[in-house]
Amino acid sequence: MKIILMLLIILGLTGCATKSIITHPEKPRAVRNIMEKEFDILPPPAGKPIVVAVYSFLDKTGQRRPAANIANLSMAVTQGSEAFLIKALQDVGKSRWFEVVERVGIDGLTKERQLIRQMREAYDGAKAKPLGPMMYAGVIIEGGITGYDSSTKSGGFAARMLGIGPQTQYSEDIVTVSLRVISVNTGKVLASVNVQKTIYSSSDSLAMLKFVKEGTQVFELEAGLTINEPGTQAVKAAIEAGVVELIKEGEKKGVWQFLYEPEIRDSTSGEEVRLAPKGKE
Repeated sequence: MKIILMLLIILGLTGCATKSIITHPEKPRAVRNIMEKEFDILPPPAGKPIVVAVYSFLDKTGQRRPAANIANLSMAVTQGSEAFLIKALQDVGKSRWFEVVERVGIDGLTKERQLIRQMREAYDGAKAKPLGPMMYAGVIIEGGITGYDSSTKSGGFAARMLGIGPQTQYSEDIVTVSLRVISVNTGKVLASVNVQKTIYSSSDSLAMLKFVKEGTQVFELEAGLTINEPGTQAVKAAIEAGVVELIKEGEKKGVWQFLYEPEIRDSTSGEEVRLAPKGKE
């Protein structure tokens, strides 16, 4: 009967403990929402959309996913980050900033064009209509995931009374993304930025250790919940933030100009900040 009563108490306490996840994973949401808004409301360029090419955007950290006591060949961050970069370039500023030409799968594209050319020549001979020229890019977007620092901050708390008590742990990882704009005409790096995104993880648990039958038997029970912020979403958010910062950096250096003066919220205070027109402070 005592054991059943203790189980009911533990289940009740576990429900309370799992709901009281530490607030670290909640902290970055405000900043992320502000960045998402800035990503959408960024004003268009003063002119036509800029044609850009992305050849590769690789994980340059070489970090493996941490695992306890076993070999793990999985990488710590996603290996398909160029897809996030291409999507961010297409969507930033409500799809008014960039036109992205295919370069990641250029081999497949050229082979398909060659096949079409051969089929036309086979059916039409000398009268075969040639394919139109491929669109070229004025600038190339290069970069990659240049850093992944695990457990940059960690900690926890535990308290027990009569062998019963909760335990809370948390940790922070940081992923760093680098982006740069390169002129195809001159090869000059026109603008470059580095952006960091924090990945939060937390764990709550409740343990009970009880001696029964005059200390000759031990009853032990543990329950817990672990929440890890998805690393892929962190990389996606960092790339989107990097695209926004790259556009702002390019505007400051005269690579391009905004069509009108933007109103952007500061990522720390949340207050509206109006960027000064070019040439003014």
